[in-house]
Amino acid sequence: MKSIIQVLPALNQGGVERGTVEIASALQKAGIPNYVISSGGKMVPELERMGVEHITIPAATKNPFKILLNAGKMAQIFKEKNAGLIHVRSRAPAWSVKLASQKTGIPYIASYHGVYGIQPALKKLYNQVMLQGQKVIAVSNHVKKHILDNYNCPEDKIIVIHRGADVEKFNPDLVSDEQIKTLKQKYQIPLDKPVITLVGRLTAWKGQKVLLKACQKMHHQDFVCLFVGSDQGRIEYHKELEQMAQDLKQQVIFVDSCQEMPALYALSDIVVAPSLDPEAFGRVITEAQAMKRIVVASAHGGACESIQDGVSGFLTPVGDVDALANTLDKILDMSNEEKAKLQEQACASVHQNFTIQKMCDKTLALYRDFLGE
Repeated sequence: MKSIIQVLPALNQGGVERGTVEIASALQKAGIPNYVISSGGKMVPELERMGVEHITIPAATKNPFKILLNAGKMAQIFKEKNAGLIHVRSRAPAWSVKLASQKTGIPYIASYHGVYGIQPALKKLYNQVMLQGQKVIAVSNHVKKHILDNYNCPEDKIIVIHRGADVEKFNPDLVSDEQIKTLKQKYQIPLDKPVITLVGRLTAWKGQKVLLKACQKMHHQDFVCLFVGSDQGRIEYHKELEQMAQDLKQQVIFVDSCQEMPALYALSDIVVAPSLDPEAFGRVITEAQAMKRIVVASAHGGACESIQDGVSGFLTPVGDVDALANTLDKILDMSNEEKAKLQEQACASVHQNFTIQKMCDKTLALYRDFLGE
């Protein structure tokens, strides 16, 4: 049987990496031989535990000479592993994959995980390698529209496969009251106050300042604002947020990372995703919805696909502090019955449309088309 080989720069934490491991697991369960090529990372042992071989080459490089060397190595690997299809997930290794594909005649497809910048013109040319395989997987309709608006790519070449939430992991029935209480105590969150949470690395486009400004304008003042995410070296921005937080009446807590994300969502009353730039998909939104949390997000990008405004969450204009403040006040004013209805509808939307199982089923169906099965 022909094998599937996934290629990405590295296997450290992130949505691309997580999706790679999820697809590898699905291939293993389906009995389809598969391999992953990357420069390595902390998620490699996870692959190895499920019996998937990881092949280490410097796939993250953008050096043209090393890209050529990688192409030769990949061509050899593709033949040795009897590859029937290559699935590349990032631009830098895609150039090596393209050259190796031309040399071996083995087809490749690419996942377009984000909305890449197109200026200057050289950057747009660099991006186009992701569109030169046999098929392009767009992780949302937003990404598909971006491709069609900016590149000469036939629409029938693009297939939309939304990323998915792990509904087995993000299951509210599996989080106990005791877990929630313990986590609140760990982060020094009062047990009797509502919690408004923003999950995302501390970078300006994620909208932390928008939320802090909205908190200042809200009628409700007795709640906790929780930020979960590393500053990744953005020390000055982190300090700026902390300074803004000091001027608020609400308690503001910063947490660098959390290994108990289902419990973290469960302790949150509202999860906010006020991004200033559109998210390609926004997995935090669907994870929180799967945990029956009410989500408020900026009305652009993938959020417009995972949230039906007023039904499975709320959408507010991008960067509109007043609108966000009013929406948060509105949610806190809701009756328990109104909140429960929204929460159930949000959870049902994820189970119907945005699960890992659906993502894997659609991806493996595409693979099988190429393998002739």
